Amino acid sequence: MAQTTQLVLTKRFGKLDPVFDLTAYQGLEGYGGLAKAVQLDPVAIMADIAESKLLGRGGMAAPVGDKWQQVAKAKGDTKYIVCNANEGEPGTFKDKALLAQDPLAVIEGMTIAAWTLKAKQGYIYVQGRYPELVATIEAALQQARLAHYLGQEILGIPDFNFDIEVIAGGGAYVCGETSALLNALAGQPGRPDSKPTDPTQTGLFGAPTLINNVESFANIPVILRLGSGAFLALGTPEAGGTKLICLTGQIKHRGLFEVPLGLPLTDILNGAEYGGGALNGHQLKFVHFGGQAGAIAAAADLDELTYSYEALQVKNLTIGSGAIVVMDERTSIIDYLTSVAQFFMTESCGKCIACRLGTLRIYEMLQRFQQHAGVPGDLTYFEHMVDHVADQSICPVGQSIGNPIFSAMEQFPEEFKKTIDWQAQPKEEVPW
Repeated sequence: MAQTTQLVLTKRFGKLDPVFDLTAYQGLEGYGGLAKAVQLDPVAIMADIAESKLLGRGGMAAPVGDKWQQVAKAKGDTKYIVCNANEGEPGTFKDKALLAQDPLAVIEGMTIAAWTLKAKQGYIYVQGRYPELVATIEAALQQARLAHYLGQEILGIPDFNFDIEVIAGGGAYVCGETSALLNALAGQPGRPDSKPTDPTQTGLFGAPTLINNVESFANIPVILRLGSGAFLALGTPEAGGTKLICLTGQIKHRGLFEVPLGLPLTDILNGAEYGGGALNGHQLKFVHFGGQAGAIAAAADLDELTYSYEALQVKNLTIGSGAIVVMDERTSIIDYLTSVAQFFMTESCGKCIACRLGTLRIYEMLQRFQQHAGVPGDLTYFEHMVDHVADQSICPVGQSIGNPIFSAMEQFPEEFKKTIDWQAQPKEEVPW
């Protein structure tokens, strides 16, 4: 039986003007979390977040409470709050939706973090290719300032001074990686560091920095309003809260949905409230979880699986960004992976040779497979190539390209074998 979802992140969607309606935001429990936070000791706030078991919603799923505590313990009078809104991969749009329809929720979450960690300055890093979104965030920030929820002496509290600046980046996917993001914020090229430091200790401008995703910050006021126990009850014993998912592909109902963690995947894919099943009587073939860097699973293997961090991990899958791309039996896994490889190739920043050239060679090899022009030995050579790129790349962009490819090769080996001309001259021995 499908669970009834208590909407906590999308409850205000469509009910207020996100730019000019701060009063309506307050009427829908807005700033209730901050009002409770300023009555609490920072240690108690961090304990609540830890007990809520909120896992990071940007992809890595690290415990949010742990990160806050690390920043709190870090030495230094100056600390920064950074919202990573660099959402830039196919099939992922939930952060843009939050910022477009309920930006004050994200701003409130960042302000609670500032109160807790005694930070004076925050930044929202968003892709400059969305100028209307940037304008919406800027307008919401101004409304918060006028209502004394940002700026000097917030809520009339002496020494509670915090403001937020929007930084519009160049649109590079790699800037979602922590060190590349910090470099971009500091006015340097948005490329990852070869030996990145821990941002909770040495982050923006060398100061301790809290970096959370848009959805993660939007959950903070919810935890303060509901309490950690009630928030945990929305999800599973291992991970609290709901999750925003982005359903795309060959499925009836595409779009953004808020679901309870622990919901059966069959409800998400086939339930009338969510995906609604495949189009026009076709059969679902495979599902790509968590964004382009996630793994692929055969749809037939998902019947007994729930949508939760722990259940997917058992199957070597991940919730990641919340993207769920669904394809039916009409789609070749080779064609699909070619588009994925093209994305990685295009988004490589070019800093390391393994990613710069390796993603290109992977894309070229998949194009060769599309043409059924492979020769004996190509599949082994291809596996070595992908493994080498993942192993030698310095950041998660190159490191994660093997996730969709190797999972697809495991799930659909026969499709790969059909791309080989077994009568052709065998490939020479792989040189590594």
